[in-house]
Amino acid sequence: MSDGAVLHITGRVLVGPEDVRDELWVVDGRVTFERPAGARDVRTVAGWVLPGLVDAHCHVGLDAHGAVDPVTSEKQAVTDRDAGTLLIRDAGSPADTRWIDEREDLPRIIRAGRHIARTRRYIRNYAHEIEPGALTRYVVQEARRGDGWVKLVGDWIDRDLGDLASCWPADALREAIAAAHAEGARVTAHCFATTSLPDLLAAGIDCVEHATGLTEELIPTFAERGVAIVPTLVNIATFPKLADGGEAKFPTWSAHMRRLHERRYDTVGAAHDAGVPIFVGTDAGGSLPHGLVAEEVAELVKAGLSPNEALSAASWGARRWLGRDGLTEGAAADLVVYAEDPRADVRVLADPKLVVLRGQPIG
Repeated sequence: MSDGAVLHITGRVLVGPEDVRDELWVVDGRVTFERPAGARDVRTVAGWVLPGLVDAHCHVGLDAHGAVDPVTSEKQAVTDRDAGTLLIRDAGSPADTRWIDEREDLPRIIRAGRHIARTRRYIRNYAHEIEPGALTRYVVQEARRGDGWVKLVGDWIDRDLGDLASCWPADALREAIAAAHAEGARVTAHCFATTSLPDLLAAGIDCVEHATGLTEELIPTFAERGVAIVPTLVNIATFPKLADGGEAKFPTWSAHMRRLHERRYDTVGAAHDAGVPIFVGTDAGGSLPHGLVAEEVAELVKAGLSPNEALSAASWGARRWLGRDGLTEGAAADLVVYAEDPRADVRVLADPKLVVLRGQPIG
C-alpha cells in the first residue's frame, strides 16, 4: 500500500480463542481497532483474520546437505510467508540468516543458533559436533548468537548399538542448560527416543522437539514443569521410509522407528490430555519442503487437539510462548485473512486470501 493508505478488514477478527472482533484497521503498519479519523485511501477486505502463523520448528538456510546460499534461503522464507507463516523459530541452522532481519517482506525469525551434537551422531554438515566436555562452552556460544534459544541433539542412532541412544551424560546436560539459562536463553532438544528424556528433564530442559519417545510415566513431569513439545508430525510421517532404508544395516533401529511412528497420534494425544504445552512445527528445511504449516495444524487435530487448540498452537498461543505480539492494539500488523472460518475446518489455512506482513499486503 502507498504511504498513508489504510487497510480495513471486516468480518471476523480472531484476536484470541474467545476474543472475536468485527473489524480491524491497519494504519502506518500497526493494528488498531479504532476507526482512523479522516482516512481517505482505504482498501477494504472481508474475511476471517488470524495473527500471522507460527512455525516453531523450521530451518531457513538449511537443506538436506547443510547450509544453503542466500538465494535459496530467500526462496524458503518466501514459501513460508506465502503460506501465512510470518513468525519462525529457526530450530538450528549453520547458515547466517541475519540479513533476513533487514528485509521488510520476509518473515520474522527467532534463531536457536546452530545445532549442537555429539561427534558423528547427527546429520553431516548440520551441527557443531563436540564431546561432552565442550558442551557448556558451545551452549553459551550459541546462546549469545541466537535469539533466546539453544538447540541440542538429545539422541541419535548409535551405530555400535544399532539403535537410538542418548548423546550426553546427565552432568554435562545439567551444567550446560544451567549456563544457557544464566545467559537468558531457553534450551530445546531433538529427541526421538525415550532414553534421552529423563536426564533432559532433570537438567531443566524447556522444550523437546519431536518427542516421539514420550511415555505415560514421563508425561506428568512434562505437564507439571510446563516443558513444551513441538511434535513435527509431518516429519514423523517419514519414519517408515527412513526405517525401510536402514533395515538391512540397523534392523533394531528400523523397528524402533516404526513403533514410534505407529503410536505418534496416541503420544501427542496423551500429552495434550495431560496439559503439556504443544506447538506447531514442520521441520521444514532439512528433507522437507517449506510451507507445510497448514498440514501440521491438521495433523494435530488428528492427534486429538480441538480446532481452536490446534489454531492456538500455530497462532495465539505460539506467539505468547515465544514472547511476540498477536493482534493487539498498536502491534505490528502481521496477519492472515481467509475466505472461510478456520475454526470450522483447519484445512482452510492452506489457502490464505491475503497475507499482511508489517502492515503491507503481500502479492
